Amino acid sequence: MPSKRNITFDSGMFLKRIGRHRTSGEYRNRQLIFSQGDAADAMFYIESGNVKLTVLSKRGKKAVIAIFRQGDFFGEACLGAPSTRMSTATAVHLATIARVEKATIVRIIHEDPVFARLFIAHLLSRVVRIEDDLLDQLVNSSEKRLARTLLLLAGFGTQSTPHPAILKVSQGTLAEMVGTTRSRVSFFMNRFRKMGFIEYNGGLRVHLKLLTFLLQK
Repeated sequence: MPSKRNITFDSGMFLKRIGRHRTSGEYRNRQLIFSQGDAADAMFYIESGNVKLTVLSKRGKKAVIAIFRQGDFFGEACLGAPSTRMSTATAVHLATIARVEKATIVRIIHEDPVFARLFIAHLLSRVVRIEDDLLDQLVNSSEKRLARTLLLLAGFGTQSTPHPAILKVSQGTLAEMVGTTRSRVSFFMNRFRKMGFIEYNGGLRVHLKLLTFLLQK
């Protein structure tokens, strides 16, 4: 009897399936991909770079609810009933984003049940990660939120190899993502550098040992 193989979701295979049905574009740092209240009519895939998802309350308070990395999908709310975006997606430094129409996603899901199961499992794992992001905002100090953000941007904690390239992200952008002031980010970054967790000189390199700081009680 042949052995069963564990099949995992392969975003590269998915991109190959949609082929010419996607449109890719480059987004500058802080450039909007979609805004809260826009029609939810497509999904997006990050070919390179990072994206932050934010919500704006009726009182004008903004909060970062998720950080997406290369290889992530976002905007999956379009797969439900006709709706509007509940959040705003913004590029973090230079990013290349592929847009896929809702009709294309739905057709592939209907045509390939195996792919549909893997895709749904992939999206559910993303929901868990977003819940972790929200919990991080609620219970952790701004210093630990910064450490987690740096590790996420560098790709640590994923199944893929951490990004080898030096990150190009400003302290102002980090402050927005963490939900604190630029001066506090600068203070924490200097601490991390002195402790050997990061290096920065025109760019930013994150070391895995920053994770040990994050895991401390």
